[in-house]
Parts: sequence; structure tokens; C-alpha cells
Amino acid sequence: MTVPAAEQDLPRHRPNVGVVLFQADGRVWLGRRNQQPPPYNWQFPQGGVDAGEDLLDAARRELAEETGVTSARLLGRTEGWISYDFPPEVAGSKMARGWMGQKQVWFAFRFTGDDSEIDLEAHGEVEFDAWRWGTLDETPELIVPFKRGVYEQVVSAFERFVGSD
Repeated sequence: MTVPAAEQDLPRHRPNVGVVLFQADGRVWLGRRNQQPPPYNWQFPQGGVDAGEDLLDAARRELAEETGVTSARLLGRTEGWISYDFPPEVAGSKMARGWMGQKQVWFAFRFTGDDSEIDLEAHGEVEFDAWRWGTLDETPELIVPFKRGVYEQVVSAFERFVGSD
């Protein structure tokens, strides 16, 4: 018996996209989560996929909403879903919205604009209160521990874009 496609696609996990924005020198864009205490408060832009929305379109929308960036060239994406479950302290919270966790497809973009394009208030909802350029390999240590495995997979998938154009 085969597993139904809906079960293979983790139906209890919220569809989500993540974006790694690479600077020409190989550094990556990191945002500090608004009102989240250190030390695990830096992350990449990410967000939910609207019903019927194309994943690449969702990634470009989330990047623009959270950073103001629209000057970006697609480098690549991960294959299939990368998922994580919410820990108990998050599972019953407003953040979980009834989902067991999130399933994500990640996209890598090369930033083709200027830093002045970055606007953390572009969408009106401020996800990040600060930003900086960092190294791809440092990111798993900056993210909340329950997302660390995802970031390790993203680093492995996208390390080929560090220093390449």
C-alpha cells in the first residue's frame, strides 16, 4: 500500500518558504527577530505560503515584505520539504496556529541591489528590528535550537553559493 501524497507532504505542518540572500562577497543577510531576546534571535527571512501560491512567488513576496528587497536573482532552491516540529512550549501558542510544525522549501538569491534598498518596515509588520551581513556557516548557532537542524541542511545545500556568482 502506498502512502497518500497528502501524508507524504506532512499535512499537519504549515507550508513555508525560507530565503537566504547572498551578498556578492558570499556573506548572507541576517535579521534580528523583533522583540525576541538573545542569544537565538537572528534568522533568515521566512514565511507562510498562501493557498494556491507558487513557492518561488511566495519566497520573493516574503523577502520583499520582511526586508524590502526586490533586487535579487535566483541562485537555487532545496528539493522537497525540510520540516521541523514545534517544541511543547510553542505548540500551544499563537505562533503555532494549530500546526504541528512547519515544512519549508528554501531559496537562495543573489542580492543585486544596494544596502539602501533594505527597509525593515516595508510591509508595515516589522519582523526584524535590525539586520547585518554574516557568514552562512555561523547561522545554525544563531537560530533557536528547534530550527537548528533545518539551518544545518540549508547551509549544506547552499554552501556552493558562497563566493560564487
